[in-house]
Amino acid sequence: MADQHTLLPVLEARSITRTFAALKANEDVSIDLKQGEIHAVIGPNGAGKSTLIQQICGTLAPDSGEVFLAGENITPLKAHQRARRGLARTFQVSALAMEDTVLENAVLGALGAQSGAGVSVMGMFSSALGNRALRDAAMEALLRVGLRDKAQVRTAQLSHGERRQLELAVALTLKPKAFVMDEPMAGLGASGSKAMTEFLDRLRREAPILLVEHDMDAVFALADRISVLVYGRIIATGTVDEIRADAGVREAYLGEDA
Repeated sequence: MADQHTLLPVLEARSITRTFAALKANEDVSIDLKQGEIHAVIGPNGAGKSTLIQQICGTLAPDSGEVFLAGENITPLKAHQRARRGLARTFQVSALAMEDTVLENAVLGALGAQSGAGVSVMGMFSSALGNRALRDAAMEALLRVGLRDKAQVRTAQLSHGERRQLELAVALTLKPKAFVMDEPMAGLGASGSKAMTEFLDRLRREAPILLVEHDMDAVFALADRISVLVYGRIIATGTVDEIRADAGVREAYLGEDA
């Protein structure tokens, strides 16, 4: 991997601030993601991690600050426009269409990469299912995550871990420049977390990953850098060893066992 200090950011949030009434969910938060790396964001519940992700991905507008993807200011763009630019997101709570098949969900992702806001139009979706290029892109993504044999299975019939795999497949169809992942290990058992960790470790070579995660074993195994968010502010950014050794981080989040 190239020296992270020499690489320009693929994804960057600059001085993001978002206030709800008197509460500052994020206050002057700056964070970046460089090619080939996994940058983890950790912090206690209520620290503002989900709010930060929403602002980066475009489902929530910041009160101030800017977001850049591959050098382009994407702050004015809506979420589907950012996705089409190559910003792929997976969710803490599944956003899959449960009554659709695994293949239909993956095709929907591939269609979204092309058509943006039009993905919900049924006529366009029906046409997409017959589009060879979209189906091929969807099947390739399903193969990569290990779900090719379940392409025709209704998504509601998948296990929790398989739904996580499908969310990754949908993200892969976007051919992203960067991934933003919200707790991909949530609800997975030990074997599922191990498999997901191994997959993400390989995936970073394709596109860097901004990872919000509570599973500290996974974070310490994967992260090149870690940023610690507490009460809406980043209190430290560094390598795994630097974060583990930071007295302020241990007091605020990790505890002495870190």
